[in-house]
Amino acid sequence: MTIVTALEWASVVFSLTFFLLLPFELRARWKQRTLDGRSIREMLASASPFLPTLLLAGATTAFITTLFRAASSLAITHIATTPLSAILCVLLCDLLFYVDHRAAHRVRSYWAVSHSVHHSSPQYDQTTALRVSAVDGFTSPWFQLPAVLVGFDPLLVLASLGLIVTYQQWIHTESIGKLRWLDPIFNTPSNHRVHHSSLPEHLDKNYGGVLIVWDRLFGTYAAETGPVVYGLTTPIESCNPVTVHLHELRTLWRDLRQANSTIERLKLLVLGPEYRSTPARS
Repeated sequence: MTIVTALEWASVVFSLTFFLLLPFELRARWKQRTLDGRSIREMLASASPFLPTLLLAGATTAFITTLFRAASSLAITHIATTPLSAILCVLLCDLLFYVDHRAAHRVRSYWAVSHSVHHSSPQYDQTTALRVSAVDGFTSPWFQLPAVLVGFDPLLVLASLGLIVTYQQWIHTESIGKLRWLDPIFNTPSNHRVHHSSLPEHLDKNYGGVLIVWDRLFGTYAAETGPVVYGLTTPIESCNPVTVHLHELRTLWRDLRQANSTIERLKLLVLGPEYRSTPARS
């Protein structure tokens, strides 16, 4: 078995945790009497990106393949794929994922077009991990280009990114509490619940993919200290898949139309989601 194949199999294993943990979550909701129509509709809304993701799978694969091949032709060297280089590649890709994830929260256009979809659910379970915009497949690969440009095999980079993304399937759950030995180093359910919280003290925290060490290094770490409130700071209050995917984009478009100058529009596009410009005078 090659190293790339091993990483791909690890990705499959992490993906399958959906089927392992979801029954426990459903049972917990049933016992808490929260498995009602609204809860089920939220789960279906979270699973709604699965269809467009499937429909765009061919285009996404072709795009990433073309992008990574082009970057590989410009690589400064070639790093042979060995167990050690594979570990280094995963670490680098995980750091680049941190950068990508942080940008997705701090650049409003990126947030509105893509990542806000993932955070729009007021509940947190295995289906929340599926609540990812199909646009992600065309944005996140750009942030992984440095790994290709320094000489790692594009297939290794792709496998590393796949591992990092699928690793996060199991952490979208309330069925697993704090993990004393893992929480300080890895992204865990406890750490990621904080990331999905809309409480002021939790905003823009815990961006890590596999490792939470990056957040500790760059000052974006926050521990789970009590109950959290999930969803956006301004709830969308809808389970309609179209609203789920387009709500923040529509809000951004409205703000751009109301802005009173080109500078203000640029600020709306590149500053954080909390930035509000002065409306244009009518």
